[in-house]
Amino acid sequence: MTSTYGELRAQLASLTTEAFRPELADIDRLPTLEIARLMNGEDETVPAAVAAQLPAIAAAIDGTAERMARGGRLIYAGAGTAGRLGVLDASECPPTFNTEPSEVLGLIAGGPTAMVEAVEGAEDSKEFAAADLDGLELTADDTVVGISASGRTPYAIGAVEHARGLDALTIGLSCNADSALAAAADHGIEVVTGPELLTGSTRLKAGTAQKLVLNMISTITMIRLGKTYGNLMVDVRASNDKLRARSRRIVALATGASDEEIESALEATDGEVKNAILVILGGVDAPTASTLLARSSGHLRAALLATQE
Repeated sequence: MTSTYGELRAQLASLTTEAFRPELADIDRLPTLEIARLMNGEDETVPAAVAAQLPAIAAAIDGTAERMARGGRLIYAGAGTAGRLGVLDASECPPTFNTEPSEVLGLIAGGPTAMVEAVEGAEDSKEFAAADLDGLELTADDTVVGISASGRTPYAIGAVEHARGLDALTIGLSCNADSALAAAADHGIEVVTGPELLTGSTRLKAGTAQKLVLNMISTITMIRLGKTYGNLMVDVRASNDKLRARSRRIVALATGASDEEIESALEATDGEVKNAILVILGGVDAPTASTLLARSSGHLRAALLATQE
C-alpha cells in the first residue's frame, strides 16, 4: 500500500495542475480583496490556454458533428468536477437545442449520487467506465469525450479506451501536456492552465478551461447540425414562460414580423420556432414547413432555399 501511494504521489508531483507555488504559501494571511485580485488574475490566463488548442478542438468538433448527423450521440465521461461539468453541459442541450435527453449524455464515475457527494474509489476504475458505456449500447457513430484535469484518471481513460475499441470517436480533454488521456484518444485536447491558486484544486482554472471547451464542443456541434439560424437558437424548447417569451423574440429577430404574424405562425406550428420562421419567411403552410425541414435534416437555411425553387 505504501509503495502504491508513493508511486501515485510521484505521479501527481509531475503534473502541472498539482504543482506547489511557494509564492502563495501565505495567501491565507492576505486581505480578502487581494486574494480576489489574485484569483481574478489567474482566471485571465485561461482563455489563452484554450486558444492554443483551438485547431485540436475544431477537428474534434467536426468529427463529432459528422457522427451525430448520422444519428450518433455525444457522451461525456469523467470523475469529480470533470464529470459534473460533463453532466451539466449535457443537461443543458435539450432546453437549448431541443435535443432528446438520449442524444447528449453525461457519465460521472459513481453515478448520479456523485453529482452531489463523493463516491469513494469510483474514479479509480476503468472497468466502471466500460460498464457504464456498455449500458448505453455504444455504436461507431457515437462520440465519447473523456474529461480529466490531470489526464490520468482511470475512469476517463477507461471510457476512451473502451469506446475506441468499439470504433466510436474519442476525445481526451485534459489540462496537462503529454497526458495518458490524450494519448488514448483519437483527438487529444490538452489545455495547459498551469498550477492552481490552491495546490491541486482543479475545480479552479482547470475546471474553468474544461467548461469553456465543453461549451465549444456542444455549441459548435449543434451549429453544424443546423440547430441555429445565424446566432439564434431556433431549436429552443419553450418549456417555461421565459423560454416562451424568448421563442417569440427569436422569431421576431429572424423575420421582422408583427406580433400577430408571430403568434399565428407559432400556433400553426405547435410552438416550433424553426418551423414558424420558415412559415413566415418561406411563405408556406405549417405542414409544408415541417416537410421541408425534414428533407433538409433540420437546416433552416437549406429549407428556405427550397422554398425558392
